[in-house]
Amino acid sequence: MLTPKSSLSRRNLLKGAGGLALAAPLGRAQEAGKKADTGPTTSTAEDRDRRMQWWHEARFGMFIHFGLYSQLGQHEWAMEEEGIPVAEYQLLARQFNPKPHAARAWAKLAKTAGMKYMVMTTKHHEGYCLFDTKLTDYCAPKQAAGRDLVAEYLEAAKAEGLRFGFYYSLMDWHHPDGARCLTDEAARRRFVDYIHGQVRELCGNYGKVDVLWYDVNWPLTAEGWESEKMNRMVRRLQPDILINNRAGIPEDFTTPEQHIQAYDYPWESCMTMNDSWGFNTGDDNWKSPKTIVRNLLTCTRDHGNYLLNIGPKGDGSIPEPSVQALTAVGKWMDTHGELIHKADRCKVRSSEMCAFTRQGNTLFVHTYFWPGEAVAVGGLKNKVLSAKMYHGGEAVKFEQSEWRVKFSGLPAHAPDALATTIAVECDGEPDQDMHAIRVHRKRESV
Repeated sequence: MLTPKSSLSRRNLLKGAGGLALAAPLGRAQEAGKKADTGPTTSTAEDRDRRMQWWHEARFGMFIHFGLYSQLGQHEWAMEEEGIPVAEYQLLARQFNPKPHAARAWAKLAKTAGMKYMVMTTKHHEGYCLFDTKLTDYCAPKQAAGRDLVAEYLEAAKAEGLRFGFYYSLMDWHHPDGARCLTDEAARRRFVDYIHGQVRELCGNYGKVDVLWYDVNWPLTAEGWESEKMNRMVRRLQPDILINNRAGIPEDFTTPEQHIQAYDYPWESCMTMNDSWGFNTGDDNWKSPKTIVRNLLTCTRDHGNYLLNIGPKGDGSIPEPSVQALTAVGKWMDTHGELIHKADRCKVRSSEMCAFTRQGNTLFVHTYFWPGEAVAVGGLKNKVLSAKMYHGGEAVKFEQSEWRVKFSGLPAHAPDALATTIAVECDGEPDQDMHAIRVHRKRESV
C-alpha cells in the first residue's frame, strides 16, 4: 500500500465523518470494493457526468468541522461519548462566538494549498445549526454568535474563487425526536419534516450550492428518512448540485472515510489532519505534508478526490500544525498542481518508493522516498521514449530492460522533499505488469 496505515482505533474507523457506526447502506457501499452503489437515485448517469466535470478536475478539497464541540475542544463526539446531558451541553451555545469572518482564513488556506472546493458542517450530530433557520432557536444567529456563520463561510469561499458545499448530519442528538423516531411514527413524522425543512432552507436560501454532503443516517432507513423525496426536492432547488451517498441512496459520489479505496463510481476519500474531525486540544497526531501529498497522489491515480479536514478552534482560528502542513503542500502544488487537476486514471501503481499519475501517454513518477542517484520502475509494459525532470525540464538518462526502467544520473539528494517528479513519455498509455516479473523473470541458481 502506498498510503500509510491509519493510526485510528477500530472504533474511529467505523465512524462516519465525526460519526457513529455508519448506517447499513454506507457500510454495504464500502464493502462493495470497486462496484458502484446500487439502488434508487434521483438523476441519470448522463446528467451526473455533466454536473461532476468541475469536481473531477478539482480533485482536492477542504473539509471543515466547526460547531459547539470546537468550543469544548474535546473531540466532536464528546457530547455522546462522555454522556454529557443535553441541558448541560447546550450551554456551550452561550459561549460560542467565533471572531467575525473567521472563514476568510480557511478559504485563503484552502487556496494556498491548491484546493478547489470547501465543504463545511452546517449542522453536526450535536444538532446546533450554524445557519439561519426558522425551525429551531438552537442556531448561531439566535445564540451568542448572533451571526449566520454559513453565510460568512460561503462569502469567504466565493472571494477566493472556490466551489462550496454544505455538510448536514441527519442524526441529531439534541432534537427530542432524534432517537424515538425509530419506534414512534408521530415522532418520525415530526423529525423527518424538520430535517427536510432544514435541507430546504440550506438549498433555497444561499444561492447556488455546489455540494450537499449528508452524514450518518441513524436511526432510520432511506425509506424512513424519505431520502428519495428529499433529494428530488434538493434537485428542484439546485439543478447542478452534487449529492453524496450518506442519506442511504447512491446519488452522485461515494465516500470512503479515513482510508483510500477506488471505485468505478465517482468517489471522494475524506480524512482528518490528525485523528479528530473537530478541534481536539490533546490530539497531536498530525499528518506530515509528505503524507498528505502521497494521499492526494493516490486518490488522483485512481480518479478519486481527496477531502482533507481542518478542525478550527472555537474562535474560528486554524490550529497551527494544519496551517504549516497545508502551506507546505501548497508550495508543492504551485509547481505540480496541473498534474493533479488535469490527471487521467493511471494503471501504473506498484512501487515502495514512488506514486504515479498520468496525462495521456506521459507517466509521472513521483518519488517520495528518494534513493539517491537512480530510481527504477518495474513491470512497465510500454517503451519509454524520453524522460525529464518535471520541474526544470532537464533530461534524465534511462535504461530499459525486459523487467524494469532505470533512471540514472539523478541528484544525490531529493530536489523536492515531498515528492520529486520525473516525466516519462511512453509509446502508449502507461501500463504495468508486476505479475509477469514474479512468474517469468529468470531465477538464477546460486
